[in-house]
Amino acid sequence: MPKPYKTALVTGGAGFIGSHIADALIARRMKVYIIDDLSTGKRRNLHPKAVFYKMSVTNPKVGEVIREVKPDIIIHAAAQQDVRASVNDPRRDAKVNIFGTLNLLDAAVDVKVRKSIFLTTGGAMYPNVGKPPFSEKIPADPMSPYAIAKLACEYYFRFYFEQHGLPYTALRLANVYGPRQDSSPLGGVISIFANKLLSEEQVTINGDGKQTRDYVFVEDVVNAVLLAIDSDFVGVCNIGTGKQTSLVQLFRLMNKLTRAKAKENYGKSKQGEVMKSALDASLAKKVLGWKPQMPLEEGVHQTLEWFEDFGG
Repeated sequence: MPKPYKTALVTGGAGFIGSHIADALIARRMKVYIIDDLSTGKRRNLHPKAVFYKMSVTNPKVGEVIREVKPDIIIHAAAQQDVRASVNDPRRDAKVNIFGTLNLLDAAVDVKVRKSIFLTTGGAMYPNVGKPPFSEKIPADPMSPYAIAKLACEYYFRFYFEQHGLPYTALRLANVYGPRQDSSPLGGVISIFANKLLSEEQVTINGDGKQTRDYVFVEDVVNAVLLAIDSDFVGVCNIGTGKQTSLVQLFRLMNKLTRAKAKENYGKSKQGEVMKSALDASLAKKVLGWKPQMPLEEGVHQTLEWFEDFGG
């Protein structure tokens, strides 16, 4: 049997998804180190048993940290994740998402990291044509600098595996939601709607509300990461439910659960927005043994409860 993993480094570990991953690894009795510049992450998300380094993945000292702690595993969840910001400033997006990733990969090779997990995008990776759900067999067709950078990083992970023997799994995530998600405009639509409905503020539905997304609960994503850590699979796989939910369907569900009785208010469409998106996760079931567990209504209910207790 291979030696058990004892140490992990989580980039973006003060963020929404990264903090849940860090908690799960600590529950496995692993020593967890977190790198996060707190640009979107929050100190309150940090597990008290984690060792925290406040820095960006673009900082050259990231390599020093990795060479010092010598983690068995790296989970790379840090990113510049605002699609619109990437359109306005592709260079900054590339600096964080591409060059920050290369910082990690170079150091990972030096200390012979045993496994890397890369959180990439599924919703922004596939073409805005055809009928979802999309499988990994559909050629990637990124339309934003954000998605372009994520795809480039997938190729870099593959290069470092082939060139240096660094095993990795890249998880293409659908639209992740759940407790701790940011309710600012940078956050996901469920957290934005939750904050506004609970505060009795006006909710605006972009466009006609018919655009669809695949919403996957954060605990299901964490489970995918844990299964990927334990798996020998190297490559890319989708993590999603395969189900499409329209924006107006989501609004009506959340309106019902909050009993807000908010009116449907429609605004302008977002330029370049993908109209239909869902991910086929058959490969993840085959190679990782993963499948989503959380029904949307129950997951939204748990998210709303968290927002009632803690806010966005």
